[in-house]
Amino acid sequence: MRPSRPARAGQSLALLAYLVFLAFPFLWLISTAFKPPRELASLHPTWIPKDPTLANFRQAFDEQPLLRAAVNSVLVALSAALVAVLVATPMAYVMARHRSLLSRAATGWVVISQAFPFVLLIIPLFLILKNLHLINSLPGLTLVYVVWSLPFALWMLVGYVRAVPRELEEAAAVDGAGKLRTLVSVTAPLLAPGLVATALFAFITAWNEFFFALVLMKTPERQTLPVVLTHFLGAEGVADLGPLAAAAFLATLPSLVIFALIQRRLTGGILAGAVKS
Repeated sequence: MRPSRPARAGQSLALLAYLVFLAFPFLWLISTAFKPPRELASLHPTWIPKDPTLANFRQAFDEQPLLRAAVNSVLVALSAALVAVLVATPMAYVMARHRSLLSRAATGWVVISQAFPFVLLIIPLFLILKNLHLINSLPGLTLVYVVWSLPFALWMLVGYVRAVPRELEEAAAVDGAGKLRTLVSVTAPLLAPGLVATALFAFITAWNEFFFALVLMKTPERQTLPVVLTHFLGAEGVADLGPLAAAAFLATLPSLVIFALIQRRLTGGILAGAVKS
């Protein structure tokens, strides 16, 4: 039964309000990044800068090593996303195709583990990484992000694997394909949207993470972008607002660009098309 016209109008208004709620901080960040100091100190702020300037961006790069921090963040986030997907995919397949009490218990543990606060984990993680000589190293931070994002990545992929019809795998087996060939040639292509979505989740989680990077990265050469952004705060907590907004705006661009490039894969309906054919 299709919803009535008032119901559709209400849904559209709710969606519009939600989009405005999400867009407001980002639009204000862009506006602040291009404002000169005089407009930033004004008692009557405006949405559109009257005298836009790029001085905040130049000052941000002059004051802090943003490029080096961005490279560190990219390396850690990409590595964590790839490793998390590679590890979670076979685990998700086993949990989805071979349901048992153990798999249900594992799924419950995956969900419960997401409720653990960071503070309870940082001390054991610090001691483990210290014994492995991975403190203040990008591989060590990558390992932490893989462990942190793996439960949710596994939970996501289990749902995608269950959505793949068993009949497709059975048909491939009838045609003589082995188990490995079926997984690679039949199941894996149908999981492409799920793999992309999971990798995007893991990437954004690692890219935006602050607490672990702050505790584990000791030298400026190893710090990631979220940690470097805090350096725009003065000793008394006063923010250098213009350069901070400019640097924060640049820090949001990779996630937006990646999502814009892969959003068609997320909504392309690859699985539905394969089943219909």
